[in-house]
Amino acid sequence: MPDSAAPATRALEEPSALVAAWRGARNHCPRCDHKPLFARYLKPVPRCASCGQDWTLHQADDFPAYIAIFISGHLLAPVLIAAGSRELLPMGWLALIAVVGALLLTIALLQPAKGAVIALQYHWRMHGFDAAARDGDSRDD
Repeated sequence: MPDSAAPATRALEEPSALVAAWRGARNHCPRCDHKPLFARYLKPVPRCASCGQDWTLHQADDFPAYIAIFISGHLLAPVLIAAGSRELLPMGWLALIAVVGALLLTIALLQPAKGAVIALQYHWRMHGFDAAARDGDSRDD
C-alpha cells in the first residue's frame, strides 16, 4: 500500500538557508515549519510528524556549543568590561555575574544553535540529507 504522505513531502518547496536556520532555531521543522524539532532539550525527534523528514541523520556534534559560547561571550563581554572599568560593582559580584550569566546564556542558546545547525545541514544536503533521502527514493544497485 503506498504511503499517502509521500506525494505531499515531494511537493514541499525547499526553504532558503536563512529560513531553514530560523525555523530550526525556533524548534520548528526546517522543511515544513511544523513544531517540534526536538523531543527533549537537545534530542531531535526521529521524524517530523507533518512531513516525515528523518532527523536522525544530523551530525551537529560540538558545533552548537561553540556557537552558544561564542554568542554568550560576545553579549557578556561589553557588560562586564563597562561595569568593571567604572568600578560599579565589587570584583566578587562581577565574577558572580560573569559565571551565572555565561551559564544561563549558554544554556538558553544551545537548543536554538543546534536547531539552526541541523537545519543548515539539511539545507546544504550534508551527511545523510541528500536528495535521494529527502524524496524517499532508493537506488537500484
